[in-house]
Amino acid sequence: MSRKGFIRKFPPFNILSQEEVEQIKKASVDILKETGMKIEHNEALKMLEKNDCIVDYERKVAKFPEGLINECLKRCPSSFRVKARDPKNDLIFGGNTVYFKSSPGMHIVDPRTGEHRDATKQEYIDAVRVLDALENHDWFSCYTPYFGYMGVPEVMKMTMGFIMNIKYSTKFSGLCFANYNWEYNFRIAKVAGCEILCPGFMVSSPLTLSEFAVEAGFKTLEYGFPVGVDTGSVMGATAPATIAGAIAEFNAELIGGIVLAQLKSPYCRVYVWGFPNPLNMMNGAPYFGNIANALFNVANNQIWRDYGIPCRNTASVYTSSKLIDYQNGIERAVPAILSAISGASSIHLYGGVYGEIAHSPIQSILDDDLAGMIGRFIEGINVNDETIALDLIHQVGIVPGHFLDKKHTYQWWQNEQYVQKCADLLTYPEWEKEGKKDCIYYAEEKMKKILTEHEVSIKLSNEQEEEIKSIVKELHNFYIKRGDLKD
Repeated sequence: MSRKGFIRKFPPFNILSQEEVEQIKKASVDILKETGMKIEHNEALKMLEKNDCIVDYERKVAKFPEGLINECLKRCPSSFRVKARDPKNDLIFGGNTVYFKSSPGMHIVDPRTGEHRDATKQEYIDAVRVLDALENHDWFSCYTPYFGYMGVPEVMKMTMGFIMNIKYSTKFSGLCFANYNWEYNFRIAKVAGCEILCPGFMVSSPLTLSEFAVEAGFKTLEYGFPVGVDTGSVMGATAPATIAGAIAEFNAELIGGIVLAQLKSPYCRVYVWGFPNPLNMMNGAPYFGNIANALFNVANNQIWRDYGIPCRNTASVYTSSKLIDYQNGIERAVPAILSAISGASSIHLYGGVYGEIAHSPIQSILDDDLAGMIGRFIEGINVNDETIALDLIHQVGIVPGHFLDKKHTYQWWQNEQYVQKCADLLTYPEWEKEGKKDCIYYAEEKMKKILTEHEVSIKLSNEQEEEIKSIVKELHNFYIKRGDLKD
């Protein structure tokens, strides 16, 4: 039992020749062999040295032999299962399945004005419940929907938000780390009966892994959870301005993390992703929504399919628009469908508005329609005697014949179409008569319905809630001892 997701039923789109794929892969290996990576973790450096890496302890730089790189890449499973609170929401990453996931935002945003602010606890819960209810939303990103909520100390926000996620949803969740909270979060997940996906080996581009990131990765593996390897280069700033060069460096960073993961825990479950963007040369900020992001992801999906390792894409959710408007729609829809047809295992989509600055449950509801449309597209066209319907065509014949009253139409029209739930599908006269309502209005109405009717499929037991409270108290005391919180 697991979530179905959407199954791509045609060969993935390739943008590179096989020769170009090999050229970029070779460049990534050369980067690790010649330049290496800075790894600010002594245990990791010793482990690499024992496995034939050249280590400069003074500079904390390791250079990787090609044989080790290839062996560690081969150890990564091509597909694997992750456990949600409810078994029906387990995920199987890899193969031709595409999942859609939510995206975080620091603040809640008004869907009409673009004004944003900290979310209240109830607004946090409401956004989680919306995501739990949406049929095409498969799993939660790290610190989603918001970076915590009002009334929670900064160092506690990530953990307290995660608790709201597992309390009000049974879908699988990712979870980042901060301020040494990882062990407490892993224990909470164990109590809740689920796994989490932590981007343990989170690379700082260019080519650097902090002590904190490596330690998070090692702790993730010690708990037996799948581990993410993540990076976030900016083309023209922390990576070459050229897409091919940026991919070569980006993948070298991911491979460095994979080597550490596979040396620490051979054949462990590894998921790779990143947050690539070109630099906006007009203001020095990341250029969210640029078509270069989609080109990067399409090419890189092809490369990671060649490696045989599941890869997640992020470009579709991060737009430069601050509003739920046309720009927002085009900047998320184009990359999302290109990611889906080129072999991404998961696609960031739901709720994010302008980078990770804001999240909106209204945007999530609209994104559910977008995911449904993309999912219907990648499921392709059924071609057989029944769908060609040659006998029926002969039977109906010429005008005034028609297909409206035929059983075949009744049986097939909903399979062939995807009908959006929150789109304006009225004729123009109907639209005027109904008050000229737009998609945001319909999404707001759907949100009201969800919050009135939807319930989480499996509630946490009283014993689970009490055990989680005890772990939170331990974390609170830990931060008091560290001086991060006052007693």
